[in-house]
Amino acid sequence: MGLISWIVLGLIAGWLASMIAGGGFGLLETIILGIVGAVVGGFIASALGVGDVTGLNIGSIVIAVIGAIIVIAVVRMLRGSRATV
Repeated sequence: MGLISWIVLGLIAGWLASMIAGGGFGLLETIILGIVGAVVGGFIASALGVGDVTGLNIGSIVIAVIGAIIVIAVVRMLRGSRATV
C-alpha cells in the first residue's frame, strides 16, 4: 500500500474506532492512531493467521479498526496513569 492508502485507511479506522471506543482525539491524532492501529491489527491478524492488511478493503478496515481500538485503549491507560501522578 502507498502512503496515501495508509493515511486513508488510518483516517477510516481511527474515525470508526473513536466512534466505537469513544472520541476525545483531534483529526491528526485520529489519523495517527488509525495508522498505528492498522499496523497493530495487521500484526495480530498475521500472528493468528486470520488475515493481513493488504489494501483498502472491508477486511483490512475491520482489522485496522480492531487494532485502533486496542491502541486507543492503551493510550487512554497511559494518559490515565500520568494524570494521577
